[in-house]
Amino acid sequence: MKSHYDVVVIGSGLGGLVSANILAKAGYSVCVLEKNNQYGGNLQTFVRDKTIFDTGVHYIGGLNEGQNLYQYFKYLDIIDDLSLKKLDEDGFDIVTFEGDPNEYKHAQGYDNFIKQLVIQFPEEEKAIITYCDKVKAVCNKFPLYGLKHGKPYYENSNIFSLKAKEYIDSITDNTKLRAVLAGTNYLYAGDADRTPFYVHALTINSYIESAYRCINGGSQISKILIRRLKEHGGDAFKHHEVVKFNFEDKDISSVITKNGKEIKGDLFISNIEPKLTIKLVGEDKFRKIYTKRINNIESIIAGFSLYIVLKPNTFKYQNKNFYHIKDADKIWDGQDYTPKSWPEGYMASMGINKRTDVWGESLTVMTYMRYEEMAPWENTYNTVANKNERGQTYEEFKAEKAEILILELEKKFPNIRDCIQETYTSTPLSYRDYIGSNRGSIYGYVKDANKPLASFVSPRTKVKNLLLTGQSLNMHGILGVTIGAVLTCSEILGMEPLLNNILEANKPK
Repeated sequence: MKSHYDVVVIGSGLGGLVSANILAKAGYSVCVLEKNNQYGGNLQTFVRDKTIFDTGVHYIGGLNEGQNLYQYFKYLDIIDDLSLKKLDEDGFDIVTFEGDPNEYKHAQGYDNFIKQLVIQFPEEEKAIITYCDKVKAVCNKFPLYGLKHGKPYYENSNIFSLKAKEYIDSITDNTKLRAVLAGTNYLYAGDADRTPFYVHALTINSYIESAYRCINGGSQISKILIRRLKEHGGDAFKHHEVVKFNFEDKDISSVITKNGKEIKGDLFISNIEPKLTIKLVGEDKFRKIYTKRINNIESIIAGFSLYIVLKPNTFKYQNKNFYHIKDADKIWDGQDYTPKSWPEGYMASMGINKRTDVWGESLTVMTYMRYEEMAPWENTYNTVANKNERGQTYEEFKAEKAEILILELEKKFPNIRDCIQETYTSTPLSYRDYIGSNRGSIYGYVKDANKPLASFVSPRTKVKNLLLTGQSLNMHGILGVTIGAVLTCSEILGMEPLLNNILEANKPK
């Protein structure tokens, strides 16, 4: 460890690692500090019964050559080292409803997306085309999404107040088609009264363009980024939890880690969730109005995941994801479950490794779970670095929820129970402790079309040499967080030169 760095990055989620790489490439001396046993935040994987599971990355979009995430990853020099499998082009996402035997397909490529849906909704071709045109038009309003020069997206404020449900309902009276178009809203925790259409569009568009699974999990992204960082002269340290910020006048001078190290720097980038960052830095270092505003931003709902290790050669590998919703009329109501109705739906995705051919090895099922359900165990903390038991009642709670989810799965996959070798679970507390998300939130902060700027968080803070990055700033997801890191670094390097460098790296050699 050097005695002093140009930039110290706290937290090694994707936002922190992309920021560190961009700045190291630009010649800055950079150090990344991570509290956990593994780099990567939501990119982390874990192994059970010799089976790799993703904590957050089930699939990635925009990775065909020339597409947006491809171009960002090409600039970061990681695209050629990724091990990927393209999902089913005629139906990478399958939307299904209880009591309806049909499988509704989301296909890759807009022409194919339209073609597959028109087969199932022949009277609705005009509505489907209108929907696709709108998604693309909204995405074009965000310059960085398309790697274009232009004003920051928050200046296009007129697109922030259009609600996703409102728009989708306006283009067709066909309630089933409405439900199918909104059927993957687990990707951003869709809310009928609040979710803006731009959140829907930015999320869905990149998958329609192309959709891939990470072979052996998403942690390969963080591993390659760490490798590249070191090649650029940067440093990264695990088991270095930052517990204190030291100040000289009004600037941060260094951070202190739990194991007693002091790391000095000129600039500090926090990849820790903003509410936690303020707490850690010290509320007295920020204006009261800023602290109050950040602390009042609502976090998106938490999640519960069931991880299934499958018996060998029992369950066919499915090269697609399943979004199953109990009631097509309640497509936006998944978060409003009652103890009796939970879960209102789920997303199911299969893991893949280099050996995967005919048979699947693992299945992950994710659904919503409110943080309030964790009240009995809220004051317990458990990570790989700090092992703690939460007690018998917690284990019983998880087992009960796992059984309910398996019962739901059996309605869609009648033979699934016979294929299960072992199950594992994660709750909102797992997300809170391992990922460091506020109240176990799966996707950062709620975006509200009624109050568009309420959840806007700038990368710049009132502490002159402290910047923020991560999923709570602009958009969540691999693409959203990568773009957010570019925004963070543009505060140091300037947007125009940075974007020019990214575009230059993508020119044919």
